[in-house]
Amino acid sequence: MPRSSRSPGDLCDPPEDVRPRRGPKRWMAPEHVNAACLQCPLRPRLASRSRNACRIPEDTLSNTTWITSLACFLRTQVRQILLFSTCRCKLFFQKLVEKTGVLVLCAFGFWMFSMHLPSKMEVWQDDSINSPLQSLRMYQEKVRHHTGEIQDLRGNMTQLIAKLQLMEAMSDEEKLAQKIMKMIQGDFIEKPDFALKSIGASIDFEQTSATYNHDKARSYWNWIRLWNYAQPPDVILEPNMTPGNCWAFSGDRGQVTIRLAQKVYLSNLTLQHIPKTISLSGSLDTAPKDFVIYGMEGSPREEVFLGAFQFQPENIIQMFQLQNQLARAFGAVKVKISSNWGNPRFTCLYRVRVHGSVTPPRMP
Repeated sequence: MPRSSRSPGDLCDPPEDVRPRRGPKRWMAPEHVNAACLQCPLRPRLASRSRNACRIPEDTLSNTTWITSLACFLRTQVRQILLFSTCRCKLFFQKLVEKTGVLVLCAFGFWMFSMHLPSKMEVWQDDSINSPLQSLRMYQEKVRHHTGEIQDLRGNMTQLIAKLQLMEAMSDEEKLAQKIMKMIQGDFIEKPDFALKSIGASIDFEQTSATYNHDKARSYWNWIRLWNYAQPPDVILEPNMTPGNCWAFSGDRGQVTIRLAQKVYLSNLTLQHIPKTISLSGSLDTAPKDFVIYGMEGSPREEVFLGAFQFQPENIIQMFQLQNQLARAFGAVKVKISSNWGNPRFTCLYRVRVHGSVTPPRMP
């Protein structure tokens, strides 16, 4: 093999292409070494190949060579660190810009919201205050109204308590007499009565059952020279409702015909009986039960059915609506009784009222 032209003393010197240039002492990479080898430390394979390519034989390297190699390595590491730091700084500044933009947008939105919020808050406050105030005023009005009612009830209660105290102070006889008078005078029928004797009504005796007469009682009353206890039929046309002041007929079947004061378009009929508390016998078995009403007009008398009813003696005054109301006037009324509440000897009729109008009623 041909020998090198170098002298033996120059064996430790680096080759000419790796010698440092005169001037500033700075090591230059050989031309045959790729620059990527120095700038891309992330590729170990290329770097190793580059090192192998620029490796100098060991017999020719000196201590300076090792120092320069170390410096090259350190420089590549520093460049890598600087590059990494630069990337991180760019990323940091990018995120900082994004956050700053978000903060700016939030601040702008908050400013817009603060500009429009006060007016909306005022409207909301007005609504939220006015509606409870209206409710409170309505509640106060209701409280005042109910307070007035409570005061009225309290006054009524005071009056009732006073009356009860007076009732307790009365004797039993006074209580009974007062109760009887209230029951007798307790007339709540507010309709004109065309069967009153005082205005011209009368009894048609030909169309009326015979009056019940008890022999023992008749002889007793005649012996003491007083009046006969049997009342005539026209007693039912008077408002006197004392016990015994009634018309009685024999058995549980009978009838009475009432000539009215004038022709009337009939609407109702009322029956009245004494209460059980003031009955001398203590029962109401003589009261009528089932009865039928006829309107009578013309000669001979024409009977027109007006209704069938039942009297309940627990209610001392009962008004009955006629079932067959005709658009014609009648001058007389027949009450035909077909049963009573259990007395087999006689039936008592206390009062009969006939209601209606002298003018034709309005037809629906």
